[in-house]
This record gives sequence, structure tokens and C-alpha cells, in this order.
Amino acid sequence: MKITAAMVAELRAKTGAGMMDCKKALNETDGDMEAAIDFLRKKGLSAAAKKSGRVAAEGIIVAAGEGSKGALVEINSETDFVAKNENFQKFAADTSEVVLNSAPTDIEALKALPYPGASHTVGEEQIQQIATIGENINIRRMARFEISPGVVASYVHAGGKIGVLVEFSTSNQNEGVITLARQLAMHVAAANPQYLSRDQVPAEVVEKEKEIMRVKARESGKPEQIIEKIIEGQINKYYGEICLLEQAFVMDPDLKIQKVIDNLAKETGSEIRLNRFVRFQLGEGLEKKADDFASEVAAMSK
Repeated sequence: MKITAAMVAELRAKTGAGMMDCKKALNETDGDMEAAIDFLRKKGLSAAAKKSGRVAAEGIIVAAGEGSKGALVEINSETDFVAKNENFQKFAADTSEVVLNSAPTDIEALKALPYPGASHTVGEEQIQQIATIGENINIRRMARFEISPGVVASYVHAGGKIGVLVEFSTSNQNEGVITLARQLAMHVAAANPQYLSRDQVPAEVVEKEKEIMRVKARESGKPEQIIEKIIEGQINKYYGEICLLEQAFVMDPDLKIQKVIDNLAKETGSEIRLNRFVRFQLGEGLEKKADDFASEVAAMSK
């Protein structure tokens, strides 16, 4: 019996298994849909569909690339145990290389790209990983920087709990510039800035902070005529906490980041501009599953 694309799509929709696995199952069962479903179930591949709905808030952040381009990817699993699995880590590393080399525009475009060393896509490899490992695995987000001329540096902290990319625009790619880029990636991991500079902070965010400061000043009995001057000083301190260029450098707290960059630019005789950064923290914003191991064991014993 001829296996059509529509049959493969139908089986994939019913089982959540990879396209190549569905095609193989239909070939093995001569196009019998129910038999193909059983074939996939026996292989453990159809289980991926049910697992894909479960919360995945653990996992790993991986980085790829150096020099003028870099990529950062967060891939989630349900448990930290799976995050330490070699196959899972390889999948994460391979996926980051695909982002680096193919520059997909979004996660769906990434999933449609060929998986390294295989005849299937990244998305199909994801489904196979779910079936093999036994947990939901989710490619959550990615970032990719490329600059010419310039330097991109990455840093991954605590075995993949935090990942950072920074991008310098500069014609000088000597060791001093590369070293500072790496140091700033480490700084971002530690200091967690929210914005690059104060002009990127939304006006409504600034006004909200000012209003909080006004209320606090009035409640403390400060005279109305000096409250705005007090706020001016406090808002500058606030910028110093949330804006990368105004933060104190973790490796030399006497210097602000912008001053560190200016000093290196003067030393090397070249313009150096920090264009952007991105910081991923594993699972941030995700609702983590509350484990009740005793209840789970009790349920399994019934």
C-alpha cells in the first residue's frame, strides 16, 4: 500500500511521534492506522504526546559560538535529574549549534531545521527525546547575536542555571577586548541588570518608582519643597541598580561599567560600544510543579 503524506500527518496528530517514525510505522503495518499506533506504542514513541503537556521548568541553558557570533538556548525538562542526562545535554548542545549556524527566526522555525547528523528535524528529535527519556522536553527560548566588526561573548553559570550573551561593537578584537567581553558576561550573570542604559527604561517604570519614592518621603515627614530633589538623587541610584552601563563593576566596584569600557577604549585607541546583552535564568516565569513524592508512591501502589 502506498503511504501518503496525509496518512503520516494523521498518525503524527494521533500519537505525537516524529514524522519519520510515523512513516516507518505505516510502512511496517502496510498502512493500517490502528496497527501503526500499536507499533509506535510498543516502541514508546506515542507516549511523547501525553508527556508534552506536562510542566517542564527544570533543564539547562547552553551557549555556542565565539568571536563575532554567539547563541544561547534554554531547553526545559521536568526534573533536574534529566537535565544531567548525557543525551539531553547533547540535544541541548546540538540545538544551540543549529541556532548559531542557521539563525532561525523563532522556535517553530528552529524545530523545522535539520538536526545535526540525522535525517530528521530538530522538532522530531525533540519528540524522540521525550519518548526515550520519559519526560516532557521543551525548547523554550533562544537568542543569537552576530556583529561585524565586533565581539560576542557568552557565559554559562552553575552548570546551565544562568546563561548570558553580550555584544561589543568595535574594530579591535584583541585579547583585552575579548577578556572584558567575557568579564561583562559574568557581571551580567551576577548583577542581573534589567536594561542596558537609562534611556531604555520605560517612562511608566520610572514614574512608578518616583511615585513610590514620593509616598515614602512624605510618610517620613520630609518637607514638600525638597521631596523632588530627594527623588532626583534616589532615581539616579535606581538607574545604577538596574542599568548595566551604570552598575558598579563586580570585579572593581569603584568603577561603573561605562567607565571600564571607556578606559579600555582609551588604552587600545579604538572605539568600543556595548550594544546589547541577554540573560536567561533557568525556569524564570514558569510555574514549577510541587512534588509530593509520598502521594505519588501511594498512587502507584494502588
